[in-house]
Amino acid sequence: MFRLWPGSRVSKSTALSPVRRLTRAARDPGNGGMDLSAASLDRATIPQLTRRMAAGELTSAGLTRAYLGRIAEVDPVLRSVLAVDPTALRQAQESDLRRAHGRSRGPMDGIPVLLKDNVDTAGLATTAGSRALAVPPRSDAAVVTRLRAAGAVVLGKTNMTEWGNFRSPWATSGWSGAGGQTVNPHVLDRTPCGSSSGSAVAVAASLAQVAVGTETSGSIVSPAGHAGVVGFKPTPGRVSTAGIVPITARRDTAGPMARHVVDAAILMAAMEGSSATFEPGTLAGARVGVWRRTGFDPEVDRVVESVVDLLRRNGSTVVDVEPRHQDLVQAADRPAMLAEFRHDLERYLGTRTGVPRTMRELIEFNEADPVELSAFGQEIFHEAEKARLVTDPVHRHQRRTATELARRSLDELLSGVDVIVAPSNGPAWPARGADPAGPRTALPAAIAGYPNISVPAGFAGALPLGVSIIGGAGADDAVLRFAGAFEIASPVRRAPRYLPTSPRASG
Repeated sequence: MFRLWPGSRVSKSTALSPVRRLTRAARDPGNGGMDLSAASLDRATIPQLTRRMAAGELTSAGLTRAYLGRIAEVDPVLRSVLAVDPTALRQAQESDLRRAHGRSRGPMDGIPVLLKDNVDTAGLATTAGSRALAVPPRSDAAVVTRLRAAGAVVLGKTNMTEWGNFRSPWATSGWSGAGGQTVNPHVLDRTPCGSSSGSAVAVAASLAQVAVGTETSGSIVSPAGHAGVVGFKPTPGRVSTAGIVPITARRDTAGPMARHVVDAAILMAAMEGSSATFEPGTLAGARVGVWRRTGFDPEVDRVVESVVDLLRRNGSTVVDVEPRHQDLVQAADRPAMLAEFRHDLERYLGTRTGVPRTMRELIEFNEADPVELSAFGQEIFHEAEKARLVTDPVHRHQRRTATELARRSLDELLSGVDVIVAPSNGPAWPARGADPAGPRTALPAAIAGYPNISVPAGFAGALPLGVSIIGGAGADDAVLRFAGAFEIASPVRRAPRYLPTSPRASG
């Protein structure tokens, strides 16, 4: 049985018979009866929607109402949306007025977007999943300012693995004290992974056109793989992280999550304040290194082999690759992250009012709170409190070692290939409980600061599997174009079926 969790913003009446109502059609009389059903929303791209709005066949207000209706009907089951912005419809109406007067701000104008709940949003709680940050920030993060300038409709905030999955090594993906447990929309007793859990799930379930996620060590690409959507981690620095709750500002980044690569590219441009346009590339003539991770999971092996076959059939040259130095990279990276986490988080907390200001105050808040430690502990917080200062020469050596080795491990492979393709995830595990070891293919690009995008590649039963496309330093646009070409050649993504469980997902 599924129920609303404490603190849900959705009326309990909307949760009746939820699974039967997840794909119900919706038609907005203000849009001439245009189909805004879940199936129609699932297929629509931003360019298609903007053309319809320009032609007068669709309004941003109608589109926003459709997504708000989806949230009200579906999210009591999924628990992906923490809060809906009460000004969303007004924002949409303002977009429609601009368009009517020939003042459209571009392809994101009037497009509803959800924001991960570690992105400061004035007037809306920005909690990073923690009840300790319940007092809303006074101003928007820089990326939200960019999105508003592009005309995007800020629909609300999404749940996430609390503190970006950096509170306990036994954390439950998709769980937070602020929002409870987000579940996988494909199989409802399975994990969404994280930490951008709610953003991935909401996009997969057509609760928004696109969403913003953030990543330090796989938190965009991994949940994107599990939800069967597109998730792009750009090079750190392309999108400002000012006003985003940090883990380590040296490699944190925000990135787009979408059902279609073109939508991810359009959202990415708005997030960085660019007017760049997008055209998919081609697979023909590409030289692709495949990091198979053979033996991790037989279903993953099967999907990776099918990807290799597809690449070859479409004219790519495929070679097997294996990054070196991974144990050394991770051994140096973790203590460096602990020091950076305490330093960067305490600096961020100093920008907020009515919240704890130090790691010690956060630890004490959690110990006194009736919810925060109910699912897992705060061992990483205790480690971070005792970590070296970021000015310590030992810390500097650890960070330099991890970054240089991660870059070297990828550069020596990318010198002979255009991109590296690797599995993003294995089949989703049960939603409750600590995360098992995944393929961990996101870490080299995350630590090196290189671009990485996950795109749908297949299924293990009903559970989505993605592949990651990793590029070299500054190769963000090339990675996006390759992902666009892959999506065209392999249109395997499908809408969730909201199964209570499945035979393949039984263990």
